[in-house]
Amino acid sequence: MNAALSHLIGQSPAFRRALAVIERSACFEAPVLLRGETGTGKELAARAIHYLGARRNAPFVPLNCGAVPEALVESELFGAERGAFTDAHTRRTGLIATAEGGTLFLDEVDALPARAQVSLLRFLQDQTYRPLGASREMTGNVRIVAAASPRLDALITQGAFRVDLAFRLDVLSIELPPLRERAGDALLLAEHFAQRFARRYGMDSRRLGTTSRAWLGQHSWPGNVRELENRIHRATLLCQGAELDLLPEQPGEADHGPVAIHYRTARDAAMAAWERAYLAELLRTTQGNVTRAAELAGKERRALGKLLKKHGIDRASLGLLTA
Repeated sequence: MNAALSHLIGQSPAFRRALAVIERSACFEAPVLLRGETGTGKELAARAIHYLGARRNAPFVPLNCGAVPEALVESELFGAERGAFTDAHTRRTGLIATAEGGTLFLDEVDALPARAQVSLLRFLQDQTYRPLGASREMTGNVRIVAAASPRLDALITQGAFRVDLAFRLDVLSIELPPLRERAGDALLLAEHFAQRFARRYGMDSRRLGTTSRAWLGQHSWPGNVRELENRIHRATLLCQGAELDLLPEQPGEADHGPVAIHYRTARDAAMAAWERAYLAELLRTTQGNVTRAAELAGKERRALGKLLKKHGIDRASLGLLTA
């Protein structure tokens, strides 16, 4: 396997389909939008696209848009001249300039404030930008790869995220499936992480017991691959027997995930659950008529079809009779 793909592990059909699109997308220079729940490996996919492509020898620069204060996002992206705003005591180089010739990865792009969305749209249109406080425009040779949570469509509907920016970013769209939809991959990943952490800490590699293996396939994984990796890491350090014990540490955890999960993990899991329930009820209301369902939802039929496919919802799954 190509080294750029070595961290993307899985054999399930859903994952292999996503991997094929990742490899194909690396061949082109168009913007890429990675969609998926928290912990599905969007940054790993972005890095694979970069290192498989023609820009592999140039910088890969990541930015978590949700981690930057709203007032500083534009200066972080485009840079700022000295005195452009309070506390701008020196000239600041933006990440677009830092990523020159390479790839700028915008994680949680759905968290961008309105003004930054406008500036990013302008850059995507003609590759020009103006650092804050600067008198002239600059040109950047940068490929944009963005990642968004499942809430992006809702934000677009609410007017909180620009439709034209979404179109510009979504030239090449890749849906990273949640771990619960990747049959067999949880065990494959667990064994990989177990070996990796054993090597890191100089321990003998330990196998997963029969009960733990069975539980891996039953857990809903609201935190996806990141949750699985953290659990294997913890088990490697704390389990003292010959086997790694992955059984839930709290009552009910097998059904509802860990008690103390990250805010974004909980938010995305809740959003995905709401989306599945909404789509199922919508399709029941229209007796499986996708065109009518799209009209009721105020969405294009193609977009609604993608959402239904994403959640595995169709007439058969809802028990609706075929016309």
